[in-house]
Amino acid sequence: MNPAHQAASSPVVELRQYSLHPGQRDNLIALFELEFIESQEACGMTLMGLYRDQDDADRFVWLRGFSGMSQRAQALGDFYGGPVWRAHREVANATMIDSDNVMLLTPATQHSGILLTGCTHVARGSAEIPPGLVTAHVCVLKQTADAALIDQFQRQLSPLLQTAGAMILGSYVTEHGTNTFPRLPVRTGENLFVWFSLFDSVTAHTQHLQALARNPAWAQACAAWHVHLQQAEQVLRLVPTPRSSVHA
Repeated sequence: MNPAHQAASSPVVELRQYSLHPGQRDNLIALFELEFIESQEACGMTLMGLYRDQDDADRFVWLRGFSGMSQRAQALGDFYGGPVWRAHREVANATMIDSDNVMLLTPATQHSGILLTGCTHVARGSAEIPPGLVTAHVCVLKQTADAALIDQFQRQLSPLLQTAGAMILGSYVTEHGTNTFPRLPVRTGENLFVWFSLFDSVTAHTQHLQALARNPAWAQACAAWHVHLQQAEQVLRLVPTPRSSVHA
């Protein structure tokens, strides 16, 4: 990660889920890791994580951070109007069925963003998969997340998740500001609460779920939490790519 753009956390984050043509995910990842990490960070963005969806062979998920909404407009304009994207966009776009499933997020509290200090990208050409599994829990709420709901997560759910073996990386809510780069659509008209957790392995995550299932307090906390949800939460199990910066 470029030290000039590294901060404690990013105030604005995009959670991007791409649906790809069958068999194209590894091709996109290879191109992305070769051409699109340093070139985006040179424009002022932070490439936080790149992931294969463990449960969908044709989904690529990544996280991109910005220091603010106005800076986001400038950075995206510089990159998508620049020579690297122009040179490789046709190959990248040819792998994709849909790239518009994008959640624009901001940390739920002042200190709940994913910490980036010390995160780095390994050198180009690395093929070794980093350890660990990242999970993203995407909750579509009936109403905008308020202080009471955020406090409910922090006081009731988060301690139980951690006791069962999860490392909570960060929690976020919808950034309701106007999309400052409309050329790239984002999801609108919904209220989101999203949290990210880290596990040592897929097996560790399975054991985590088993521990939660045995805990009556978890069932009670979930029942109170689900009252706020408009639909069942989406859970993404994400395996880091070789150059992902957020991993175990």
